[in-house]
Amino acid sequence: MSALCMFHHLLWRRILNPLSLHQLRQPIRLSQWFTRSLTIDHYPFALMQSDQSEPTLKRSQAEMLEDGASEPKRVKVSEESSAEQHRTSPVEQNLQEVNAATQGESSRASSERPQSKKQKKLEKRSDRRSRRRATLRPDGEEHAESLEPKAPRLPKRQCALLIGYSGAGYNGMQMQYDTNVKTIEGTLFNALVKAGAVSQDNADDPVKVNLGRAARTDAGVHAAGNLISMKIITQVPDVPDLVARINEELPPEIRLWNFLRVQNSFNARGVCDSRKYTYFFPSYLLIPPKPGSGLHKIILNQAPEGYEQQAHPFWVDISPESSPDDDMRRKRLWRVSQDVVEKLREVANKFVGSHNFHNFTVGASPKDASSRRVIREIEIADPVVYGDTEWIAVLLHGQSFMFHQRKMIAALILIARTGTPAEVISELYGIRQLFIPRMPALGLLLEYPLFNSYNKKTEPLRENKTPEDPEYRPTIDFEVHRAEIDKFKQEFIYSGMRAVEDRDGIFDAWIRTIDSYVGNDLSYFNPTGKIPEEAVIQMGVKRPNPFRERKRFDATSFPEGSRERISDAADLGDAEADDELKLDKKKLAELEG
Repeated sequence: MSALCMFHHLLWRRILNPLSLHQLRQPIRLSQWFTRSLTIDHYPFALMQSDQSEPTLKRSQAEMLEDGASEPKRVKVSEESSAEQHRTSPVEQNLQEVNAATQGESSRASSERPQSKKQKKLEKRSDRRSRRRATLRPDGEEHAESLEPKAPRLPKRQCALLIGYSGAGYNGMQMQYDTNVKTIEGTLFNALVKAGAVSQDNADDPVKVNLGRAARTDAGVHAAGNLISMKIITQVPDVPDLVARINEELPPEIRLWNFLRVQNSFNARGVCDSRKYTYFFPSYLLIPPKPGSGLHKIILNQAPEGYEQQAHPFWVDISPESSPDDDMRRKRLWRVSQDVVEKLREVANKFVGSHNFHNFTVGASPKDASSRRVIREIEIADPVVYGDTEWIAVLLHGQSFMFHQRKMIAALILIARTGTPAEVISELYGIRQLFIPRMPALGLLLEYPLFNSYNKKTEPLRENKTPEDPEYRPTIDFEVHRAEIDKFKQEFIYSGMRAVEDRDGIFDAWIRTIDSYVGNDLSYFNPTGKIPEEAVIQMGVKRPNPFRERKRFDATSFPEGSRERISDAADLGDAEADDELKLDKKKLAELEG
């Protein structure tokens, strides 16, 4: 017991007492410091008082060498430092060495330790901001701006931005953090920054302003109306008309119809009730397959015994060897009968309601809850002639639409042109996996999203209030801008669609790839309305000669001189089968509109 007391007395008097607390600048465990002091450094004078002189220090080292001990580590104590009022004692130096070694080991361990998900996310966000700065500032301007005094902070308000755009030449709606990719959101965001609706402090990252969208559109797809929710500066100094100012910074193919103050919790995608799309196609797609083509042979093979298909009037007196260009000239002058239009409307009514649309997208299972969607209304307008070609518009109003759900229009057209009973639509809702080709992206147009539930919920915020009231929340209604939207559609969307079709014959090239197919995937389009077993896709079973989609039909604009390749139905250079698309459920959800 007495030995333990002597040890504690020695520890306090010889080590801790000479050190004042302010000298212990970095925390260290006493056991670690004491162990390293006595066992690593091997100083026999480690327990000496801090005021011991240098000669005593050297004499102790010499005595240790005479005793045969190994040479200790040298601690240089200069005459100047010994003369200083606050000189460093050997014990203090020992402590500093231990601290330095501990910090070195800690930094090496942290550098060798794999990055956590949070660290990777922060690095990715930092890289994303630097890319945004590169797109917003020319070389050399960033440093100059940092030297200038910051502008006064202006309040931001959560708003809904009502926009319209032609998607031709853009890589989709959603912003992509790549300086070489041109998107609708990226162009709009830059215009907001230039107009002062987004401050320079928030210009490097759209996440800061809570940017979201009601409907996502693919590359090249147009929208007469879409909605973006984000925080913007609504009162910009010296800008009396912010909508006009933003439109000045936008290219003519993108327009801001208005911005509306919304609730702070407003989320464009989550609050949206439903969406309206329109699909345009030339009526000549309803002409039955050319006699002798692959699809024509499938119809005859699947027809019941004794079935005789009468030649369609369009193909009478036409040689089976006629060229596609000759056929195309006659197709443009063909006009659909009212009976065929009524047949289209009959088939379209089968889509209305809540159904399992797993066959109308890619990568979906009939057991997935997300495969069930609600179509509220389908309207097929009377045909209209533009130039030489007759066009038909199909308006679809649904709660939400799955990726590549333009397959609905393909099924509608193929059923009408092959004489397949409308009841086959019910079979497509079943558990069996069947292939449906997708229509060209050229004819697809997002009309606008609807927010009826939100408008009803915010009615009390409009009662007995004026638009100047801070609590006032206007209704979200694209129909208020109907005149502007219709003018924009005719000038930038419809005219572009018709020009591409007139020049390149996109729809004719697509229908000839359908008619030239000779496999089993389309054999259920037949007069009986029955699904042949060979048409059913079995999971994990390789199909002989599967139908392969051409990626060229997912584009909406084409370079000059590309007509020859587009119209070549035998060209499979850009073809892929639906089951070759590797998309997980999260990716499919992001691609929905």
